[in-house]
Amino acid sequence: MWIFLGIVAALALYALLTYNRLVALRQRVGQAFADIDVQLKQRHDLIPNLVETVKGYAAHERSTLEDVVKARNAAISAQGPGQMAAAENALTASLSRLIALGEAYPDLKANANFQ
Repeated sequence: MWIFLGIVAALALYALLTYNRLVALRQRVGQAFADIDVQLKQRHDLIPNLVETVKGYAAHERSTLEDVVKARNAAISAQGPGQMAAAENALTASLSRLIALGEAYPDLKANANFQ
């Protein structure tokens, strides 16, 4: 009888510990997604400053700046991990073109706001 109670107690303890671990892992996943969202929001908030800085130096490169703004707006309004990933990839590509634009203008490259 004591052996049976010991086995039942061990199984109950195992189930409790497993449940607690699963809950903790679920919380960590939720926190990780929240951290990603915060980083993406911060990135999205800094893009208008970068666009304004570049506008002063490269007014004739309007299409590059418009692409960055469109990509940013698409990234902000994206819902779900799949859409967010696609929108962030498009934003990264347009920002890469913007950085290349900065390299084409030495005065812009030296500007602290652009850096």
